[in-house]
Amino acid sequence: MSIAARLDELGIELPAVSAPVAAYVPAVVHGGLVYTSGQLPFVGGVLPATGKVGAEVDAEDAKVYARTCALNALAAAAAAAGGVDRIAGVLRVGGFVASAPAFTGQPGVVNGSSEVLGEIFGDAGKHARAAVGVAVLPLDTPVEVEVTFILA
Repeated sequence: MSIAARLDELGIELPAVSAPVAAYVPAVVHGGLVYTSGQLPFVGGVLPATGKVGAEVDAEDAKVYARTCALNALAAAAAAAGGVDRIAGVLRVGGFVASAPAFTGQPGVVNGSSEVLGEIFGDAGKHARAAVGVAVLPLDTPVEVEVTFILA
């Protein structure tokens, strides 16, 4: 099954690629890989929340935002690669969670990205990963995710 067909089956519509907020491009193709820049959880060009996870932002909400980040990353990768069906799988996910000082649930938040990529790509969605707590992220977003995809 193609990735486009799998997205349709799951009822997932990829968003428009978000415009960069600084001096970079959303994704770069090199060799057999597509590297995405850190993706924020923009929905229609707007962040759904700001603040720290474990303080202003609930961990379950942040997990949903991490899922959105992964879909934004897939959209950026597909645009750079020439279409979603040019993406064969996932190599690595890097997740950054703006965390309140006592919050230690970063892996659970970044699972939002890992789980949706697994739903889309199946076994080809299994990947290496980092889930890192940070003091602050761009635009005060609670989550940022970067993904390295494998080209077909």
